[in-house]
Amino acid sequence: MPYPIINAAEHAWIIHDPRFQVDSEISSCPGGRPDHEQSGEDLIAGMKMYGVDRVVISHVCYYGRDNSYTSHCVKTWPDRFAGIGLLVGHRLHAPDDPANPDRLEAACTEGGLAGLRLSPIYDRNVVWLNDPVCDPLWRKAAELGAVFNIFLAPHQVGQVTDMAARHPGVKVVIDHFAMIDISRPDDEGFGPLLDLHRLSNVYIRTSLHNPSKQGLPFRDMWPYLKRVYDLFGPERMLYANFYELLIMKDMVPFFSAADREWIMGRTAGGLYFA
Repeated sequence: MPYPIINAAEHAWIIHDPRFQVDSEISSCPGGRPDHEQSGEDLIAGMKMYGVDRVVISHVCYYGRDNSYTSHCVKTWPDRFAGIGLLVGHRLHAPDDPANPDRLEAACTEGGLAGLRLSPIYDRNVVWLNDPVCDPLWRKAAELGAVFNIFLAPHQVGQVTDMAARHPGVKVVIDHFAMIDISRPDDEGFGPLLDLHRLSNVYIRTSLHNPSKQGLPFRDMWPYLKRVYDLFGPERMLYANFYELLIMKDMVPFFSAADREWIMGRTAGGLYFA
């Protein structure tokens, strides 16, 4: 493939290095403590095995708002990794904290991160993503060229529609197909997700495994993938996860060679490595 292959989402953490301790007090998933590690070196080994050139590290919940290990990986292997951090939301800094824009700037300029993952899915009954208190954070993201990955539930898609429309300078990546329930009608999630194609700053990450009700290669998700492809186009789609590499690279029948160049790397390269 003429363009670098970029896996747009993997986690990285270690348990043997005292510099990067997992602290349950600030973890955004305090009930889950790792019994093994997936280090930057482990990711590089996986990249060599699968023929992947670069990886976007999505900061793992174990570390909460402490993004130091993701920053360490990005700074140690800048030709290999970009990083998306955690700062705002569930068990992180409150969305209305006026220091959040400065924290984002420090994470990007000093920490070397490409942006943040915002996860309103963990606050399903609280509307903060689209609250005006978050506008200063989004304005800072536009100023910095930071990317926001959004992990959300289907009923929260409308919040992204409003916020991304108000802040067209912020690139937004929807994770995991917004966790749609493919057994439900379109109007309960997938329809609003498709409507996001009208906003040129919104992208879809092609992770298939969460919405799928089957095992690999998640064929029940392919019709949904096709509908996203028809509306968003390959230039606004990006691939993620080592185990979906062959699906996206070789199996999906409606992608052309040019489409795969975008989905497998060019889109993510422009978002996270530009």
